[in-house]
Amino acid sequence: MGEHALLSASSSSRWLVCTPSARMEEKLTDTTSPYAEEGTRAHALAEQWLKEYVATGYLDEGTLAMDAHDTDGEMMEAVRRYVDIVIEKINEARTVSPDAEVHIEYHLDYSPWAPEGFGTGDTVIVSDHYIEIVDLKYGKGVPVSAVGNTQMRFYALGAHNAFGICYGYDNVKMTIVQPRLDSVSTDEISIAELLAWGTQIRPIAQQAWDGKGAPVAGVHCRFCRCRTTCRALADYMLSSVKKDFAPGAELEDWEISDIILKAKEIKSWLKDIEDYALSEALSGTTWPGLKVVEGISRRKITDEDKAASILQLNGYEHDTVYKPRELKTITELEKLCGKKHFSELLKEFIEKPEGKPTLVSETDRREPMPLQDVADDFDDTLLEDFIQKGDKTL
Repeated sequence: MGEHALLSASSSSRWLVCTPSARMEEKLTDTTSPYAEEGTRAHALAEQWLKEYVATGYLDEGTLAMDAHDTDGEMMEAVRRYVDIVIEKINEARTVSPDAEVHIEYHLDYSPWAPEGFGTGDTVIVSDHYIEIVDLKYGKGVPVSAVGNTQMRFYALGAHNAFGICYGYDNVKMTIVQPRLDSVSTDEISIAELLAWGTQIRPIAQQAWDGKGAPVAGVHCRFCRCRTTCRALADYMLSSVKKDFAPGAELEDWEISDIILKAKEIKSWLKDIEDYALSEALSGTTWPGLKVVEGISRRKITDEDKAASILQLNGYEHDTVYKPRELKTITELEKLCGKKHFSELLKEFIEKPEGKPTLVSETDRREPMPLQDVADDFDDTLLEDFIQKGDKTL
C-alpha cells in the first residue's frame, strides 16, 4: 500500500465525476509546490501541539515559544487558531461523553466503499453521541465548504469503519477549519445518511479503480495532473464560451457575462499549458511551429554595496545613489509580527480604501456595491485603465 491512495479522499470530487482521471493521473509524476510544503509544516505543527494537549491536558507555552524560533508568525497564529477550535470541540465531546476518544493524524480506511481507499484524518473525535472529523486547510486561495464535501464524507466513512462497532453514535460532524480565511464550516448528517451515500458511490468508485468511463471536464479539473494534456478539458475550455453564442454582429449581454465568468478559469488553463510545453521543450520535445528562444532580460547590479561605494568614490552623493528607505509591505510585516500583534501595534495607521468595482459571479459571498454614486467615483480611473491597455476608440 503506497503513501497515497489511488482513490484518495482529497481528489474524490474529481474521480467521482471523471472516473478515468485517477488512472490517468497515476501515469504522471506527482510534484510538490511551496504551498504544499507550507501546508505540510502547518499540519506537523498542529499535530505536535494537539498530541501534547491530548496527552497532558494543556499546551506548554514554553514549547510554543520554542516553536516560534523555527516558524513564521503567520503560521504560528493560524495553527494556534485551528488548535484552539479543536480543543473546544474535544472539551465539548468529553462534556457529553467523558470516555470520548481523540485521535490526531489518524489513519482512516474507507476501502469498503472505495477499493484500497485510505487517508489521514487531522483530528478524529469519537463519542457515544457523534463522530467529528476536523480538517485543517492551511491554504488561503479558495474557501472550502464542509457541506456535501466528499473528502470529509470518505474520512467519516473511515472513522465509522474503525469505531462503529464500539460506539453507539447516531450522527457524524465534519468540520473544515481555514484559519487564514477565518473560515469554519461544519456539516452534520446521520450515520444512516452517510452509509446510504457510501452505498451510492461504491459502484462509481469501482469504475474509477478500473479506469473506466469517459473523461468529464469541469471545475473539478483545477488540480488534476492531466489538465495540460486532457482533450476533454481542452474541449471544455475552448467551447465553454463559444458554443451557445447567438447569431448577430454584436455580443448579447448574457454572452459578455459568460465570457467574464469563464475568463479566469481559461487564463489559468492557458498558463498551465504554456508552462507544460516550455518544460517539455527544455527536456528535448519539439513542438510543431514552436521554438525556444531567450526571453527579455533586465540588467541587474550583482553587488549593490560595491556599486554604491564606487559611485560615491567618484563624486556621486549618497542621496543621489540610494533610494529613500522603504517600509516593507503589510503582508511582509504581518508575517514578521503575526497578524494579531501587527494589528495591535499599527491598527491606527492602517486604512483600507474602497476597492475598484469588479465583476464576479452572483454566487460570490461579497455584497453587491451600491451603484448610485460609483460611476462618479470611478469613471475617470476606469477610463484611464482602459486607454492604457491600448484602446484608443473612446
